[in-house]
Amino acid sequence: MTNTENTVQKLRLGASLSLIALIILSLAWEGFLAPIKPEGSNLILKAVPLLLPLFGILNGRRYTYQWASMFILIYFTEGAVRAWADQGLTAKLALIEVLLTVIFFACTIFYAKLTRVSAK
Repeated sequence: MTNTENTVQKLRLGASLSLIALIILSLAWEGFLAPIKPEGSNLILKAVPLLLPLFGILNGRRYTYQWASMFILIYFTEGAVRAWADQGLTAKLALIEVLLTVIFFACTIFYAKLTRVSAK
């Protein structure tokens, strides 16, 4: 395995794990850790759009990596705003969301760059 292939595999793993962790974080955050309403809210549904790129990311589809790198910025924005505006556990969870989105974004853009036809 060449150095580039090894890097591509690590980027694919990083993108997959960060996306799965973001899905779990979204469900736990809005489900029981720190929901907006004590009885829960429909904001838990924010995890559903994260399922759209999941199988393409897991299967290494370059096109999915390309569009998902822009798609994830919605979650970055939400995390940044809530980290700044909220307090306590919600702010900490928002910072974790920001961290996961940054990891996902970096992995997806470098994966897309290293797997383009001219890079092979």
